[in-house]
Parts: sequence; structure tokens; C-alpha cells
Amino acid sequence: MGIDLLIRLVLASILTGLIGWEREIFQKPAGFRTHLLVGLGSSLLVILSITMFPVQDSAARVLAAVVQGIGFLGAGVIIKTEGHVSGLTTAASVWFSAALGATIGFGQYDVALVAFLIALLALQVKRWVGDEVGIRKRKGFSKTGKKVNK
Repeated sequence: MGIDLLIRLVLASILTGLIGWEREIFQKPAGFRTHLLVGLGSSLLVILSITMFPVQDSAARVLAAVVQGIGFLGAGVIIKTEGHVSGLTTAASVWFSAALGATIGFGQYDVALVAFLIALLALQVKRWVGDEVGIRKRKGFSKTGKKVNK
């Protein structure tokens, strides 16, 4: 295995692990290990498809299977209770981690880094703005996003 392929696996682990760490800090259902394993697995599958099966469309088939499988996994963190749906952002972040891992697996580091920064910003900006304008207090949510009974 070449050093470039090792770098891909390590980078996928680091970036998707950071996404998971952000989710874990705010006590969301899927955290560091889940996101890291999803991103690493996606990257590994893409690397295997392009190195072991260099047929033109084999990587596209593997990528399609990853997207489909992760959709199923992400659906497991979506919960509906008392008319309130939770877990949608976590499901989306798991799906994003798969896409990020696959992007890195294809060696698209610049695209992956920009997407990672945008995703991390998107996960944080609502908290920053919400805290500044008091959205959470008005809607009955704590700073961690948990529903507060009034």
C-alpha cells in the first residue's frame, strides 16, 4: 500500500472523527466512533474499488452502495416523540461523514477540506447565533439542544 493511500485513511479518520466529536460534545446519538468508522469505511471501500477493481465504473458502483447503506444507518438515529422529530442533523452528519470519507478515498483532498469546514461551520453557526439572539431560551431549549420543560 502506498503512502498516499495511508494518508487518505488517516485523513478520513481525522476529519470524520472531528465531525463526530462535535456531535458527541452536544450529546447527540452518533458520536466520535460512529462518524470515524463511517468515514474510514467509506474511504476504505473507495480505495479498494479503485485499486483492486480498476474497471471504469466499479468505483461508481461502490459509491452508490455506500450512499444507500449509510442512508439506512442514518435513519436509525431519527426519532419521533410527541410530535417532535430529533436526530435529523445527526443522521445528516453520518451521511456527510460517509461522503467525506469517500471524497478523501478518491484523493480529492481540497474538496474534502472545504466540505469539512463548511459542515463544521454549519453545525456551529446556529448555536452561535442562537445563543446571541436568545433563540434557545424562547423556544424552550437548553444550550446543548435538549428540550426544557417549562
